[in-house]
Amino acid sequence: MPYVTGFRLFNRTDKLERLMFKNTPAAKFEVSETQAAVRRKFLTSLLAGGGALVLAACGGGSDTSNLDSVADRSRRGGSNSNSGGASSPTGASAPTGASTPADTNGVILDTSFGVKGDGTTNDRAALQRAIDGSVGQILLITGQSRIDSAGLDLRTNSHVRFASGASIKLLPHNTDTYEILRLSDVNSVTLESPYLDGSKELNSAKSGEWGMGISLNGATNCTITSPTTINCWGDGIYINNSDTKSGSYSKNITVNSHHASGCRRQGVSIISGSGIVFNSPLWENICGTQPGAGLDIEPNDNTAILQNIQIVSPTTANCAGGGILIYFGAFPGPVSKTVSISITNHTDTTSPGGSFNVQGLKLNGYVVNGSITSANPVWKRAMSLEDWDKGGPTVTVTNAHIG
Repeated sequence: MPYVTGFRLFNRTDKLERLMFKNTPAAKFEVSETQAAVRRKFLTSLLAGGGALVLAACGGGSDTSNLDSVADRSRRGGSNSNSGGASSPTGASAPTGASTPADTNGVILDTSFGVKGDGTTNDRAALQRAIDGSVGQILLITGQSRIDSAGLDLRTNSHVRFASGASIKLLPHNTDTYEILRLSDVNSVTLESPYLDGSKELNSAKSGEWGMGISLNGATNCTITSPTTINCWGDGIYINNSDTKSGSYSKNITVNSHHASGCRRQGVSIISGSGIVFNSPLWENICGTQPGAGLDIEPNDNTAILQNIQIVSPTTANCAGGGILIYFGAFPGPVSKTVSISITNHTDTTSPGGSFNVQGLKLNGYVVNGSITSANPVWKRAMSLEDWDKGGPTVTVTNAHIG
């Protein structure tokens, strides 16, 4: 069967319902190898006027103004509300009791640099000394450190390992912008089991959405294994171009077994990058400000690169803006773009904003092509394809199980 422009769906399950299209010029779809009834209808539970996604109320602050280019949902007319308290992320309670391996041969302890790890002391300056003084070796974080919102900068060839029960948690703060760990224009960084708490319940800010757990801007050849990012004011992990070097983008980034919970904006935002791989992530309980997705792949502008993006066996749950969102509203421009995004074995269980939403591409004479694929998804709600120019990347879903 030949490929079709816009969208294809192949299904081999006995249940396929609620396939939705809205304001998608000349979008086409085909269904094969199924005896299921296909109902084309609008999901009123998913949309609220003008195609807006309905976001559930969530504690820890809610903001509808001063949104950045990633989360400028005024284009959709969405709204937020604040329940007035901090949400408690499911399955992501703070670790208790740090344990340090008896054999630390070849490993530098954070305590060697004056880190207290006592859950009270501001360890930021000592931790930064430890990072700077351990380049090329393994730095072991051993306790429950607190830091201020200035955050920490990793260096090229940093290798940071968190012992069982070790963590970094923000002290009380009043800022809508922070990065607990920054990987900016660095190469060959390894992070093992970082446990990062953005302390949104301790943030007295009332607006904004730019507090990140781990931020990668122009980083290359980095591996992050078993990170936990909870209660961030913005995203658990944020991946984008360099802030300082024109034309430099993040590439060859592998994240294994990420768990994000209780973050206000996203579990993960991929703004720009090449060779970005997430293996077996869990993104849950995301809400508080728009978009509120488990994963949002959304370029800020025409300088972005989205090549060889692989999302393998992700699980999304209770994400107010949807499990996985792809939004290309700001992507088209004078430089032609080819994208390749592959999602396999996505499971979404309870996200009120939908399971998989692809939206916002209007070419206006520019070129954005390539492919977006989702294979073997298990979705609680059907996908939505909205405002998607038929000349854009082909969106292909195979073997979907819905309901």
